[in-house]
Amino acid sequence: MAQFRYTAQDYNGKKMTGIMNAADEGELQQKLHEQELFLVSSKETKSNKAKKQFKANVLGDFCRQLGTLTGAGVTLVRALTIIAQGESIKPKERVVYEDMMRQIKQGISLSEAMEAQNGVFPTLMIYMFRSAENSGNMEQVAMQMALLYEKEHRLNGKISSSMTYPKILSVMIIAVILILTKFVLPQFEEMFSAMESLPLSTSILMGISDFMQNYWFIAVAVLLGLWVGWKALLRAESFRRGWHRVLIHMPLIGKLQRTICTSRFARTLSSLYAAGIPLASCLQIARKTVGNDYIDAQFDRVIAFVRAGNNLSDGLDMVDGFTRKLTDSIRVGEETGSLDSMLASSADSMEYDADIAIGKMVSYVEPVMLIIMGIVVAFVLVSVFSAMYGSYDSIGGMA
Repeated sequence: MAQFRYTAQDYNGKKMTGIMNAADEGELQQKLHEQELFLVSSKETKSNKAKKQFKANVLGDFCRQLGTLTGAGVTLVRALTIIAQGESIKPKERVVYEDMMRQIKQGISLSEAMEAQNGVFPTLMIYMFRSAENSGNMEQVAMQMALLYEKEHRLNGKISSSMTYPKILSVMIIAVILILTKFVLPQFEEMFSAMESLPLSTSILMGISDFMQNYWFIAVAVLLGLWVGWKALLRAESFRRGWHRVLIHMPLIGKLQRTICTSRFARTLSSLYAAGIPLASCLQIARKTVGNDYIDAQFDRVIAFVRAGNNLSDGLDMVDGFTRKLTDSIRVGEETGSLDSMLASSADSMEYDADIAIGKMVSYVEPVMLIIMGIVVAFVLVSVFSAMYGSYDSIGGMA
C-alpha cells in the first residue's frame, strides 16, 4: 500500500491537504469521496524506507495502554493522544503515534495506520489488530498482544542477563593478559635476557609480551577487523543462514537455540490461530518471528505441504531446528480437535523449557570462563617460576 500526499476540497470549495494510504490514486479518490471531499492533486510520498522496529517492551506497553483505554470506552484517537503524551514516550515513538492519530482521523483503520509506519510495528501485531477490527474485540486482542510482547521482553532480558557474567569474566581475562604482558613481565625481561636458554613456555610468554609492547596497535587492528568482517559476513544472507544452522547444532548452545526458536514460533502461532487467521497465513507470519534464517528458509516447503491439505504436525516434522515436543503436542491437538488450546499450552511449555535451558547454559558457561582464566594465570606463573628456578640452578651449579 502506497502513501499519498494530497490536496482536496469540500463542497464549499475549501481546500485541505493531508496524507493517506491507498493502493493507487483511484482508491485514494474513492476514500476522499466517502469523506465528501474531491481530489484536486496527489503525489506519492517517498516514505517507503524501512524503519527500525520498536523493541518488545515498547510494543507491550503500547498494546497494554491501548487495551486499557479502549476497554474504558475511550475513542481510538483519544487513546493514541494520551499514549503519545506520556512522559516516558521517546520523541521517535511520539512521532509515530501522532502520525497514526492523523491518519485515523482521516478515516484509515488502526491496522492500516500501523502498516504505514514502514516496519515500526511487526507483521504479527498488524494482522492481530486487523482481525480485532473485523471481530470487534479490540480490547481483548490488545491485552493479548501486550502479554505476548511482555513475555518476549522478559525472555530477551533473561538471555541478555545470562550473558552478563560471562562478559565480565571475558573482560577480566583480557585485562589480566594486558596487565601481565604490559607491566609485570617486562620487569623480568632483564633477568631472562641474561640467561643462556629459557623454557619453551617462558619463550612463548616473552614473545607475546614483546609483541604487545611494540606492536599492540596491530593486535587492536586485527581484533577490530575481525569484528567488522564478522558483521559484514552476517549481512550476507547465505552466510547468515549457514551460521544459524551451525548455532542450532552446537553442543549445549544448540539446545538452547532450538528451545528459544520453538518457544517464539509456538507463541506466535498460538496467538494468530486463536484470532481466526488461516493456518497458511499463520505460518507465513510466525516464520519471521523465529529469529533463525535457517529455520525460516525451510517454511516454504512446510507452507506448501499444509496448503495441500496435510497435517500441520507432519509439516513441522520436516523443520530442522524445532524440538520434537512441539510437533508431538500439535499432533495430539489435531487428533482431539483442540488444536487452538494445544497450541496455547505448547507455547507455555516451550517458554518454561526456554527458562530452564537458559539457566543450564549459565551454569555451564561460568565455570568454563573461570577455568580459562585459571589456565591463563597458571601458564604465566609456571612460565615465570620455571625460568627463575632454572636461573637459581645455574647459579648453584656455578657456585
